[in-house]
Amino acid sequence: MSIPEFRKKIDAIDARIVGLLNDRADVSAAIGKEKQKKNQEFYSPHREKEVLDRVKAFNKGKIPPDALQAIYREIMSCSLALEKPLNIAALGKDGAYTNIAARKIFGSQVQYVPCSYISEVFQAVECGECDYGVVPIENSTEGAVTATFDLLVDSELKICRQGMLEIHHNLLSHTSMDKIKTIYSNSQVFDQCRNWLTKNLPKAGWIFVASTTEAAAMAAKNKNAAAIASKRAAEVNNIPIIKAGIHDIAHNTTRFLVLGTKDAAPMGNDRTSILFSIKDKVGALYAMLKPFYKNKINLTKIESRPSKKKAWDYYFFVDLKGHRQDANVKRALDQLEDMCKYLKILGSYPAL
Repeated sequence: MSIPEFRKKIDAIDARIVGLLNDRADVSAAIGKEKQKKNQEFYSPHREKEVLDRVKAFNKGKIPPDALQAIYREIMSCSLALEKPLNIAALGKDGAYTNIAARKIFGSQVQYVPCSYISEVFQAVECGECDYGVVPIENSTEGAVTATFDLLVDSELKICRQGMLEIHHNLLSHTSMDKIKTIYSNSQVFDQCRNWLTKNLPKAGWIFVASTTEAAAMAAKNKNAAAIASKRAAEVNNIPIIKAGIHDIAHNTTRFLVLGTKDAAPMGNDRTSILFSIKDKVGALYAMLKPFYKNKINLTKIESRPSKKKAWDYYFFVDLKGHRQDANVKRALDQLEDMCKYLKILGSYPAL
């Protein structure tokens, strides 16, 4: 078969694909109307996970799994927009790592509302300005994002999804490295690049800003300045990358949470996040963990934070395998509630 004949075959396949995509879009729009009638959530993380897992299982050909997932991410983003235009609050503008993570989760067909602070993301969803919010919760290099943990204590929002993003820090500047006097970036980013900066730019001053996109914008306007930011931030601000991958640890990954007014329905492979406080007595924390052991529940994370209400009083944040509606999880949480001073379920959502 000749190249023109192959191309003619591709054209015919494309016509069928476009037709099927429009058929899918019609069904999505119909689902949106039914959800509106029944006052149901338009975004369904558990259903999204089911679709992606099923598509992955269908794939017996040459398309790489990541590529197929990216294609379907955009297909589902379009479906969401047809069901209901969604507003997503995210920390930072286009090019910020949280914004990149949000686009990886929701795709390009929803409206993004940039926020300067994590508290603004919470407020935007709580007041109904946005349907969902995306915030960082922990980094594999630097650990917990304390502002997010602290805000979860008092917020009524629920965690309905999580996402991971591998972070690549780059040095952006219009000048050469030997002329850089000032570097702009977020405080956590500086911590993740500390060794590289100490070795390669020991005399450059650090200026802390709210986000990496703001850092890139500042560096683009100031002579002898640089920023540490993403590749996307370099593109948006038209500033070249003069050194890529300056983070100290190669596999630098950040976990993000999607916040909404409701958590996700169970799908059989879930995670639940809770927080609790304990009575100040010997062996209290040990006792709090017993219900999980008795009910054969695996704890994947435990993090402590000062309550800020009383000296040496702490909240404990726990991630566990299972959904809050699962019989064993519900039983363990009921037992825990009887033992602790305070218990809050932050949400159940699909495991990665």
